[in-house]
Amino acid sequence: MKRHLVIATAAAAALLAGGTVTAFAVSGDGTQGAPTGAPAQRTDDRAGGDRATVVHAADAEDRREAGAARVTAPEAAAAAQKAVPGTVTGLDLDRDRPGLVWEADVLGTDGRWHELTLDAGTGRVLNQHLDRGDDDDHAREQAALKGARTDAAGAARTAAAGHGTVTSVELDADHRTRAVWEVETVTKDGREHTLLVDPGTGRASTAPADDADDDNDGADD
Repeated sequence: MKRHLVIATAAAAALLAGGTVTAFAVSGDGTQGAPTGAPAQRTDDRAGGDRATVVHAADAEDRREAGAARVTAPEAAAAAQKAVPGTVTGLDLDRDRPGLVWEADVLGTDGRWHELTLDAGTGRVLNQHLDRGDDDDHAREQAALKGARTDAAGAARTAAAGHGTVTSVELDADHRTRAVWEVETVTKDGREHTLLVDPGTGRASTAPADDADDDNDGADD
């Protein structure tokens, strides 16, 4: 469901065009370092265990979508749960044939997995159907949800605080041997953040750059 910017590809394209790519180093406390003219950096392990990560510029389409959505991620989750009682496991803001929409994944109380498309302006459900995806992936997600105190809406609210508009929420059931909510946001100044929210504690941390690169390597076109 997620859409990621492929940093390495963007950097290569910019260099071929004779330009530069601006990367921002952000420490664990959220402070931003000076921009560089070099391609996007990877994780920097610092003294005391602090890790810096890259916050890269969102493309124009992401900024437009974030600014145009009238329904927030938590509101989209509530609308999806009203249509299909259960647990929302994923949200993605995207421009589709009906226009700007939220795509939502829900593990229903009926034990089945559902996919819904909701209008990002009104929250109205435009389409819904059963998700017949990979059973092993579904089993891992279902196991990760057991005992979780923070749901997709809660993860979105946590990530949005100080990090802009949430554009994607996904449950990563086996992130480095543990489950996390992976949340993407876009700030008003056009920067994109990826945050990890612990389902058990609700605590958020900034995703290391190497995690973002790994996700991009496996992202769908």
